[in-house]
Amino acid sequence: MARTLNLLFLLILAASGAALIWLGARLALLGGSPWYLLTGLVMMATAALGARRRLLSVSLFWAFLATNLAWALWEVGLDGWALAPRLAMPLCLGLWMLTPWYRRWLRIDRQLSAGRLLWRGLALLLAGGVGLSFWSARLPAPTDSRPGPGPSRAADGDWIAYGNDRGGSRFSPLAQITPGNVGALVPAWTYHTGPLPAGARAAFQANPLKVGDRLFVCTGYNDVIALDPETGRELWRYRPHTDNRGIYGLVCRGVAYYRVPGAAGACAERIYTATVDARLIALDAASGRPCRNFGRDGTVDLLTGMGPVEKSYYLVTSPPAIVRGRLVLGGWVTDGQRTGEPSGVIRAFNAVTGAFSWAFDIGRPTDHALPPPGAGFTRGTPNSWAPMSSDEALGLVYVPTGNATPDYFGAHRTANDERFASSVVALDAGTGAVRWTFQTTHHDLWDYDVASQPSLVDLPNSDRALIQPTKRGEIFVLDRVTGRPLFPVVERPVPQGGVPEERLSPTQPYSTALPAFAGPRPSERGMWGLTPIDQAFCRIRFREARFDGDMTPLGVDRPTLTWPGYLGGIDWGGIAIDKKRGLMIVNNNQVANYNRLIPRAEAERMGVRPSTLSHMSDVGGPAAQIGVPYAARIAPFLSPLAIPCQQPPYGRINAVDLRTGKLVWSRRLGTSRDSGPLTLPTFLPIPMGVPNIGGAVSTAGGVTFIGATQEHAFRAYDTASGRALWRARLPAGGNASPSSYWSAASGRQFVVIAAGGHGAMLSGSSDALIAYALPKR
Repeated sequence: MARTLNLLFLLILAASGAALIWLGARLALLGGSPWYLLTGLVMMATAALGARRRLLSVSLFWAFLATNLAWALWEVGLDGWALAPRLAMPLCLGLWMLTPWYRRWLRIDRQLSAGRLLWRGLALLLAGGVGLSFWSARLPAPTDSRPGPGPSRAADGDWIAYGNDRGGSRFSPLAQITPGNVGALVPAWTYHTGPLPAGARAAFQANPLKVGDRLFVCTGYNDVIALDPETGRELWRYRPHTDNRGIYGLVCRGVAYYRVPGAAGACAERIYTATVDARLIALDAASGRPCRNFGRDGTVDLLTGMGPVEKSYYLVTSPPAIVRGRLVLGGWVTDGQRTGEPSGVIRAFNAVTGAFSWAFDIGRPTDHALPPPGAGFTRGTPNSWAPMSSDEALGLVYVPTGNATPDYFGAHRTANDERFASSVVALDAGTGAVRWTFQTTHHDLWDYDVASQPSLVDLPNSDRALIQPTKRGEIFVLDRVTGRPLFPVVERPVPQGGVPEERLSPTQPYSTALPAFAGPRPSERGMWGLTPIDQAFCRIRFREARFDGDMTPLGVDRPTLTWPGYLGGIDWGGIAIDKKRGLMIVNNNQVANYNRLIPRAEAERMGVRPSTLSHMSDVGGPAAQIGVPYAARIAPFLSPLAIPCQQPPYGRINAVDLRTGKLVWSRRLGTSRDSGPLTLPTFLPIPMGVPNIGGAVSTAGGVTFIGATQEHAFRAYDTASGRALWRARLPAGGNASPSSYWSAASGRQFVVIAAGGHGAMLSGSSDALIAYALPKR
C-alpha cells in the first residue's frame, strides 16, 4: 500500500511538473513570470530523484519551498488569498516527503529532520484554519434586548413603491430594530409561491410592497399575491396566465401601488403589474380582481404600436413608475441578437383609464404620439429595463437607459441613439418631453447599460440630488432639476484601436470626487487559482488578452479583458440611502469579462444564430449580432476550475459619506460556503467576498439588511461602522431587494426578502418569501 501511495505521489509530482513546464514556458514567452517554468523543472527533477530513491529529492524540494515562499512574499506581500495558490499545493507535496512512508521509500531509518514537528504543526494549522473560518463567521450576541421606538406616523410603516418611495431611496424610517437587538431576529413567517408553470424558468426577485394591512408581491411569471403582513397568510392571488414560451428567464421585480384621488369603493386602491408577455394589468388592491375600467377589462396591450415583435424579444420585468396620475414604463429587449429589434420606447398611460398619454421614442424624440396605423415605434433604439424613479413635485420621471441593439458593435447607431444610450434621461411627466439627459458611457460597446434605479435624495446642503450608480462602478451625483453634476465629473482619455469599422469615443466621464467601485485593476500578479497550475493558466489568458485599462475596446485577433464585466460594478440592486446619517450603501462586484468579436464568416461556420422559439441562445454564449459585421463571444473571466481568474474578494459592501464623498467603510460581502471549484460548495464560511446581485435596505434604527450574494444568506450590518451583526440561512440566494415594514397587529418591525436564488449566479432556486422580526413580547 505504501509503495502504491509513493508511486502515486511521484506520478502527481511529475504530472504537475510537466503541466507547469508547458504552461510556464508559454507564460514566459508571453513576457510573464518565469517562476512557473522553474517550479515545473524543480518538480520534474524531484520526481526523477524520488523515483531513484535519492534523499536529494527531499533536500531539493524543501530548498525550493523556502525560495518559493520568498518569491510569493516579494510578489504579493502578506495577502492570504494571494499567497494560497502559490504556497498551498507545493507545501502539501513537500509534507508528504516527511512521512514515514516516503522515508521508508528512500530507505532511511531515521526520522527526517523536522518532519514530526512539521506534521504536528500542519495538523494544528489545518484544525486552526477550519476553526478560524467558523470563528470569524461568528456574530455578536444581542447587547440590548429593548426594542427601539415605533413609527411616529402610520405611513412610516408602509413600503409603497419599489425602493420604498418613488425616488428609490431604499430607506425605512423604522427604528425598532437596532444594532443592539438585531441579533435576536427570528423568522416570523415563510410563504411559498408554489410550483412553476410547466417549462418555466423563473427568478423570484420581487421587492414586496406593504400598504395598510396588505403585503403585495409578484412571481417571475407575474402572479400577483396579497398576504397578511403579520402572518404571511394568503389573502388573494391573481393569475394572469402569462405566455412564457421562449423566455430565457421569467422575472418580476415588483408591482406598483396607486390610490385614485377622491375615489372610493372597488379599485380606489390599485396594484399594477407589467408582464413578461407585454401586458399592463390593473387590480383592485382589496380583492385582486381586475379593474374593468382600465384598458380593456383591466389590461393594456403593450405590443400596440410596436410593429412586428418576435416572441420573447420584448417583455417587462420592472414595475411602472407612477407620477402625476400616469404609469410610465419601458421594456426589456433581448440582448445582442440583431439590429432592428423591438423599439426601446418609453410610454405613459393614464393610471385610472389606461388610456395612452405619451411616448418617448428615441428615433423621433419630439413626436410623443402613437405611430400611425401600419407603422411602429422606431426599432432597435436604446431601451429601459431597470426600475425608474419619479419626483411628483417636479413632475419628472427619471429613465435609466441601455444600448441600441446589439451591444458590442455600434457603427450603425444613429445620432439620437448616441445621445440617449447608457444615460439617465429626465422626462416631463405630462408630455414626455426631454428636460435633460446625462450620459454615463459614451458610445457604449461593453454592455454598460444603466441597470440601477436612479435614487433621489436631498443632500445636507439642500441640493435636490439624483444618484446614478452604474455597471462601470462610477457613481454620478446630479441635480435632479437640471442634470448638472453636483460632484465633479471629468472626461478622461480611454484606450482606442478597435475593429476598423467601429468608431470610438476618445474620452469617457469619471466621477472623481466619489470612490469607484470597479474593484482593483487586473494585473498578471493579481491572477488567482487554487493551485499554481490553474493560476499559471489564468496568467497566460491575461497575457494573451488585450487590456489597456477600463474601456478597452473589443477586437478580433485577441480577446479583450473587460473590467468590470457586465455584472458590474453595480447592477440592478442599486444603492440604499440612510437619510438619517447621510450615508450611501453600495454593494458591488469585482469580476471581469473575457470577450472577443467574431467575424461574420467565422460566426456562420460556428453556427451562431439569434434566439428563436426553437433555438434559445444561452446567456453568456456567443451573441449573434445579425446586421453588423461581427458576432461576439462574451463570458466571465474564469479558470478551468470555473472560478474567477482574479483573486478575491469578488464582492463588497461599502458606505460612502454623502457630505464629503469619502469611503466610510468597506467589507467583504459573503463567504465561500455555497461556492467553490467546479461550482461545488465548500461548506466553509470563509469570508472571501462573493459575486452578488440584489439590493440593500437601510433603516433609521442604524441597521442595513442585504441578501444579494451567491451564498444563501441574509445579513445585517451596523450602518455607521460596517460591523456584521446578524445572519440568517436562506433556502437559496436572496438575489432580490428586501423591504421593511411595520405590523400594527403585533407592534413589530418586519424585514422581508424573496429567497429565490439566481440561475446565472449559481445560488440555488426557491419559491420562499421569508419575513423576520423580533420575538413577540
